[in-house]
Amino acid sequence: MTTQQGKLSFREKAGYSLGDASANFVFQTMIMFQMGFYTDVFGITPWLAGFLLIGVRLLDAVFDPFVGTLSDLTKSRWGKFRPWVLFSAPFFAVIFWLTFTTPDMGPTGKAVYAVVLYVLLMMIYSINNVPYSALTGVMTSDGQERTKLSSFRFVAATTATFVVQGLTLPLVAKFGEGNQQKGWSITIGIFACIALIFFVVTFFSVRERIQPDPKQKSSFKDNLRAINVRPWYAIFFITFFIFITLALRGGGLYYYFSYFADKQALHDFICGFGLQMPTGELTAWQTVLNWFGLLVKDDLSNVTAVGMGFNNMVGNLVTVIGVICSPFLVAKFGKRNVFIVGLIATTIAQALVFICAPTQVDLLFYLGILWGMCYGPTIPVLWAMVADVADYSEWKTNYRATGFVFAGMAFALKAGLGFGGAIGGWILEWYGYVQPIDKVPQVQPAESLLGIQLSASIFPAICFGIAAACLFLYPITTAKIKVIQEDLEERRKSFGLPDEAAPAAK
Repeated sequence: MTTQQGKLSFREKAGYSLGDASANFVFQTMIMFQMGFYTDVFGITPWLAGFLLIGVRLLDAVFDPFVGTLSDLTKSRWGKFRPWVLFSAPFFAVIFWLTFTTPDMGPTGKAVYAVVLYVLLMMIYSINNVPYSALTGVMTSDGQERTKLSSFRFVAATTATFVVQGLTLPLVAKFGEGNQQKGWSITIGIFACIALIFFVVTFFSVRERIQPDPKQKSSFKDNLRAINVRPWYAIFFITFFIFITLALRGGGLYYYFSYFADKQALHDFICGFGLQMPTGELTAWQTVLNWFGLLVKDDLSNVTAVGMGFNNMVGNLVTVIGVICSPFLVAKFGKRNVFIVGLIATTIAQALVFICAPTQVDLLFYLGILWGMCYGPTIPVLWAMVADVADYSEWKTNYRATGFVFAGMAFALKAGLGFGGAIGGWILEWYGYVQPIDKVPQVQPAESLLGIQLSASIFPAICFGIAAACLFLYPITTAKIKVIQEDLEERRKSFGLPDEAAPAAK
């Protein structure tokens, strides 16, 4: 339900946010661990993994506009977009689990399995996430409420990110007991079950209120006309380069902690926070930490998993704070200004990772905190701006295509992830990365270590900088979106649809 002046209730915003928490169990696993899983656990080469990531994601990205068109055409008693979230959820969970389960097959069989499951995962992600994202544009037309809704969404998403980035490797090590393939299958199975439950809660929590003109006849040609506006192109390329960065950075950090960071220095740093396995009996708190695999051992056998997990958890806690602060910063400075400053500062923090020596793990952690502080406030802004683009498009063309507009951003997101993952794999191959032999990590040559270092610092920073530059081409100001929303409300009155932003009847 809505309250006065189109404001969404806490229940609805919280329920909506759980859907993005679900999606981020998949999304963050892909960003942070997919390349490492394919090369070091599943057993395919970085070059093949790179082609798999870019090929499947580009192929599937073409599928997103199709899903956007279908969801815009959907008519049901639950609305246009909600049914897609509910009915795709079981398939989403099962395919997610199967993607990170390693079959007992030869190299050719594994390659085929990886391609088929990854294609299915990306397709079901589109079927679920494009309509889910489009809900932002139809739950309310109030600009500030959209920013708040996006903030709820990304607090939940960042909490899921905290779990995935922080606990995945420790849980894999714990459940696998030396068998990483077993550990991955169990860990992802748990994540998949949680995601399924959250999607169901989202379906029952939200409502769709913004309706197109009842006389509007949707078509693919008209949808293309609707996105042929400058703000859409600007947001498309911003999204594309941001997600290239996230894929490059996530994959780069996996190899950075595995091969570049000094293991003893990492162990000593973690022990300074009380995360060391004791020689005697565990306390109650240590028992909890040990259950999640977060106590480092003196033999360094799990130092990479705990080190990367701890680094990610601390960084994500700071990112959550940035997400929470986003609506206040946007109200004071505007969406575009918050986005530009945040991305430029994040670019600098990312580039500075290059100066860290292998033993300077403390500096690496502090830069991760700085990264989260700078990037956090920008996360809700992106999707709030996409909703504004849908309004701008309707205002310019007299045609509303919310699902198709968001599908374009999903296209950019997946294409960015594909290019980022592929570039990361090809960088490893180019710099001479040596794969594990019989699942035993190998000593990397100096050239390979340089490639790993660049993948976690300079290359992602360049892409963040390009995204920041694209923001200067985005023309929708705070004043402009207010005029647009007022005009659209008048149009909706003219064709007999209720004004959802009006005070609720008593």
